[in-house]
Amino acid sequence: MNPSTLVILNLLGGVALLLWGVRMVRTGILRVWEDQLKHFIEYRLGNRFSAFGAGLLATLLLGSGTATALIVTNIASTGSLPTALGFAVLLGADAGSSVVSSIVASGSNIALWTSPVFLFVGYIVFQSSEELKPHNAGRVMIGLGLMLLSLRLVSAATTPLNEATLFHQVLTAVGQAPVLAFLIGAAMAWAFHSTLASILLVASLLTNGSLELAGAVTFLLGINCGGGLPAFVATLGLPPDARRLPLANLLARAVLALVLLTFPEHLLALMPAGPFTSLQLALAFHVAFNFAVAVIFLPLVNPMSALVKRMIPDSKLPEDPLRSPRYLDATAIAIPAAAIANAHIELARMGEILERMFDTALKAMAGSSMETLKQLEGQDTRLNLYQSAIQSYVNDVSQGQLSGDEARHALEITLYASNLEHAGDIIQLNLKDRIRAKIKEGLAFDDEQHARLAELSLIIQNNIKMAAAVTASRDVGAAQHLIGQKDEFRQLENKVMEAHFTSTLANKATALRESALYIDIIRDLHRINSHIVAAGYPVVDDAGLLRGSRLRDKAKEKSV
Repeated sequence: MNPSTLVILNLLGGVALLLWGVRMVRTGILRVWEDQLKHFIEYRLGNRFSAFGAGLLATLLLGSGTATALIVTNIASTGSLPTALGFAVLLGADAGSSVVSSIVASGSNIALWTSPVFLFVGYIVFQSSEELKPHNAGRVMIGLGLMLLSLRLVSAATTPLNEATLFHQVLTAVGQAPVLAFLIGAAMAWAFHSTLASILLVASLLTNGSLELAGAVTFLLGINCGGGLPAFVATLGLPPDARRLPLANLLARAVLALVLLTFPEHLLALMPAGPFTSLQLALAFHVAFNFAVAVIFLPLVNPMSALVKRMIPDSKLPEDPLRSPRYLDATAIAIPAAAIANAHIELARMGEILERMFDTALKAMAGSSMETLKQLEGQDTRLNLYQSAIQSYVNDVSQGQLSGDEARHALEITLYASNLEHAGDIIQLNLKDRIRAKIKEGLAFDDEQHARLAELSLIIQNNIKMAAAVTASRDVGAAQHLIGQKDEFRQLENKVMEAHFTSTLANKATALRESALYIDIIRDLHRINSHIVAAGYPVVDDAGLLRGSRLRDKAKEKSV
């Protein structure tokens, strides 16, 4: 094979290995701690500085500013995150990403002995347990090992370039054309979808002497500008609130990069003299650039928010009435009866969001649509937003003087909001995975199975509506009917299961995987329905009509 071709292949393989390692680290962390990361970010949005710190720390954990940006934009898509604070989080994410990139790119000596340790220990942990946390902790260690191994591969791949005179001449010429180097750097960051991989490549060329510091600086300016493109493009299909954040971030990075591009020679003059290598100076410049963006634009988050709102105005489509809670009036807290009524209204609206989630899941299953399935994450985030808002509001109401009935109603609202949130989690965490598996594995239910799932789903859809009426009216008869739907669902479920297993025994060709998935979906529907009909129990219990135990009742009948 031609030596130059081998160099290119080894270089591309090293970069691909780095990107795969970053992906493994990111997915391992997100699968276990995604919700905690979301809560960590959400609970630190009090001001621009705490938001900046949240973005910085989250990115240090994830190792990817783009991943943090996508988490933040998903939160913003619900309308619960102001653009100014979201922009501050992204500034922190950029700063964190620059620190991670610099540490990785400067750690080639450490990589010699740590990469095999991470790979070996990670493999042992990954294989030794199927539990969620240990399994993904192993995944994270393997990812770190691959990232460090990629440093050695890229370094080895670029070593032959030390003797390539023509290559040095080309890079020197590019380095002397700042605009061209800037554009190439931006294209690299966009093509790799990772500033880390681009920084690693530049660092390798600096280390083997193929690239001068002056050319590296202009490359880094382009990389930092282009690094904002992946998050911006990835959010083009999201609501305006979500698209504004990466646009503001991209503009901030581009403005400073273009300003510095006009006098690159002055940047070199500002760099400290001393025993620093070109690599150390370049990485320090990369970190300094991102922190400089934060220092300049953190005080300007509100003007930037106004600017991107003018560039991406609110959609002219009718506003989603369920976008965020609207009836939790703080002025009504002093009047408990009015405040509890407001909370009941939002509880019904929360039920509408759950119904929307359920309908989305059913559409995705019926149409085998992965794109439809992606909508569930945003809807689940919105459901969680409603639960937090309702519980916080009811907690504030409970601090006042409440009568016995008002205190019970407040507790019932809190508990049922939690039930709705749990039902949403089942859709997002369980039912979604079943549907995804069904689509990916190309499994298909027959007409009879689809009909049975539709029957069970119809009961759930009707119960969601009835539960809202029960919680608002507290009608005992309606509550009894709602509770009775649990028995009706169970009877139909048993009938469906019996028919399914009879059909399976008669038809030996039925795939075991398809059968197991069908049963799992039915079990998920059972759990969702149980959380919904829970709205009726407090009402029936207050009326003294709730039996303590069916087993005890049957025992009494036998004793008689």
